[in-house]
Amino acid sequence: MTVRVTEAEREVVAGEVQAVLAVAGDEAYRSDLFDLDEGIERGELGPAEQATLEHLLELGLQAGRIRALYGPGGEQAALRLYRRLPHGAEVDQTAKDVNAALASLEGRTLEGIQLRAVGPGAFAVTVQAGGAELSVHLDRQGARLQSLGV
Repeated sequence: MTVRVTEAEREVVAGEVQAVLAVAGDEAYRSDLFDLDEGIERGELGPAEQATLEHLLELGLQAGRIRALYGPGGEQAALRLYRRLPHGAEVDQTAKDVNAALASLEGRTLEGIQLRAVGPGAFAVTVQAGGAELSVHLDRQGARLQSLGV
């Protein structure tokens, strides 16, 4: 399956590819970046190019580099593209799934809420409301429902 790249997205990701190419020493990775650059120029990315771009966007978005260089509009363009890539779409779906579970607590009286650190960059949020308890795990892979007791 291919992913199309809009003009606004193209400006941001092409700049990021060029910046990484300027410092990348690994020949295999450089080859992947050249392939990605060609896909961006075409405006269409195949599966291998998507995987390379996911990695590049994750680093640039998490570090704040994309927002710092391209501003909020550039960051939004990068996020829109990221959400259409396989991992980004998966992370987006996990948020939708958790929101659907949280909706089951709507209208109930909040009894308690707790945030726990469960590991490096990983957290669990437990919400107790109206006799129900919901636990959500949050980490780099997204938000996942751990348990729901109604």
